[in-house]
Amino acid sequence: LKTWSIFVVIAAVAIYTKLVDMFEKHKLFYIIISFYIAIFGVIGSILFIAHEFGVEAVGAWPLSMCGIAAYLATESFGSIIIALFWSFTVSSTKSDEAKRGFPFIITIGQVGTIVCSSLLFISAPAWQLYVIALCLMIGTIICIKTLIATVPKSHMVSDKEEKKSKPDFLAGFRLLFTKPYLMGVFVVSTFYEVAKFIVDYQMKSQGAVIPGFDFMHFLGYFGVATNGLAFVMALLGTSYVMKKYGLRICLLLYPAIFGIALISLYFYYQTGPDPLYLFWATFAVMMLVTATSYAVSNPVKEMMYIPTSKDAKFKTKGLIDSFGGRASKATGANIGGALNVVGDSTASIANLMAYGTLISLGLIGVWIAAAFYVGQKNAQLVRDNEIIQ
Repeated sequence: LKTWSIFVVIAAVAIYTKLVDMFEKHKLFYIIISFYIAIFGVIGSILFIAHEFGVEAVGAWPLSMCGIAAYLATESFGSIIIALFWSFTVSSTKSDEAKRGFPFIITIGQVGTIVCSSLLFISAPAWQLYVIALCLMIGTIICIKTLIATVPKSHMVSDKEEKKSKPDFLAGFRLLFTKPYLMGVFVVSTFYEVAKFIVDYQMKSQGAVIPGFDFMHFLGYFGVATNGLAFVMALLGTSYVMKKYGLRICLLLYPAIFGIALISLYFYYQTGPDPLYLFWATFAVMMLVTATSYAVSNPVKEMMYIPTSKDAKFKTKGLIDSFGGRASKATGANIGGALNVVGDSTASIANLMAYGTLISLGLIGVWIAAAFYVGQKNAQLVRDNEIIQ
């Protein structure tokens, strides 16, 4: 399904790109969210019938198809809606406003992820989760409509007004492959996912050798702990770091922390620790790099789109966040899978810790170079009041 999800996301991005040329940015929310409300409404209804009247009332085959549809719809929803939200936000925000406001957005966002991660501890029918999701999606439409109705249009602008351009379906690809700045943003936005997935494989392989390990409950604890740390970091540190050190340092901060954490973990592994202690050390690294990604990297990389055109903000960004994000995760999963030795957890851990760490550090090296270039170029664009288009 992971492979199929990439094709579904590609199709979703293609449709999204076409819609960008046809509708105003706020109307994109209404159209796309309404589409997913319909899909998740049908899925939730099927699950409700199966829960209340038994699987026989739906049928095994339709129920299995419902599960596949739910997975693919969720994957595409997460890719498209998050990209759309940030595209809408960066197209309505100036650079100085973003430095003050984006950390606050991330902070509030962590509250939602903490609450949703906590749902793993509650034994509730799946259809009830869909009801909650539907209510939140309807609430999103109401919030956007209220925002558009109350905030003057003159206040919802970016740094510089771009020239009007003709609709171009392939503009996202063209800009990505012809503008070094956007290719640098692509590297900054995706390479960390590959390295993070390799560390995730390390953690899972270590958990597999611990007797009685309940991975499902662990995911709940991991989600709450990671997002809790990200919440504290975003609330207390992100805005301060941005103001004191600037965006260029913030872009380099995350890969530096990631690289130091990986090297420290590898040296700890070389001491031959107990499997349980090694697992918790890897958990700490995973929690640190994930929380830093949420609290520092995410708001900063979104700001990189402010001095760009509408096509870059919506089409190129949609391409990077949706397809690029999924492709990077698939790449990390394939690397982790290739280093995994079926039936031999000890050999898997050894491969992942040695070769996985080496590959990750190589990716981080390229990532640091891209982050340095993007930071320098962004400062020049903002200073000269220019945009990438």
